[in-house]
This record gives sequence, structure tokens and C-alpha cells, in this order.
Amino acid sequence: MNFYTRKWVKPEDLNPNGSLFGGTLLRWIDEEAVIYAIVQLGNPRVVTKFISEINFVSSAYQGDIIELGIQATHFGTTSITMRCEVRNKISKKSILTIEKLVFVNLNEAGEPTPHGKTEISYVHQGVDFQQPGK
Repeated sequence: MNFYTRKWVKPEDLNPNGSLFGGTLLRWIDEEAVIYAIVQLGNPRVVTKFISEINFVSSAYQGDIIELGIQATHFGTTSITMRCEVRNKISKKSILTIEKLVFVNLNEAGEPTPHGKTEISYVHQGVDFQQPGK
């Protein structure tokens, strides 16, 4: 699993119990996962289709540094499936796991379209796709 994104838990990220608000964490995960899908599929038109059961394992608190891990597990004809783990950067203690996130590749009309990918690609010099409207 690749842990590329780190977040610092700040006061505005907390719920009334003083721990990281689950909705904030899910927003971070969805953003990280869609960026991963865009890079893997080479297309900026990718949407979230499905997120399986979300398992909140432990809490994060103000001042914690957390990291989000994403791993591609399957390439469908028009989709990419991933799994996710969020953990404390320092202690490595798991905070959340999601076994299945599915993103769909869209064409300019917003319809699912084949992406032609079958394996993970590693982009080091930038993303190889055309921005919409260019």
C-alpha cells in the first residue's frame, strides 16, 4: 500500500468529542482516491461509484499526523477498484480501513467509457492526459 498523503489534524477538523470528525476524514479519502484514479486512468473525468463498509478502528486527535494509503486492487473495463487504510504517521496505528472503493472512467458526455488499463502505472514526470476544454 502506498501512503502518499499526510494530514495534520487541526482544531477545525474535530467533532464535539475532541477527535477527528469522520466526515472530514471521508472527504480527505475520497479526494485522495479520486486523484489516484485520475493518475492511474490518465483521465480527469473520474467519479466515485461505490464505497464499501467503512471501519473506524481508532481515533485521531488534534496534533496527530495521519497518512492515507491507497492501493489499486482491480481494473474493470470502465472502473478501477481500490482499498484504503488511514493510520497514525508516528505510531502506525490503524485509524480506518475501507476494503473497496470503486471509481468510474467517464467520457466527455459523462458516460462510462473503457480506459484500457490493466495494471498500476507509476507516473514520475507528470500525468499524461488532456484537460477538459483544451
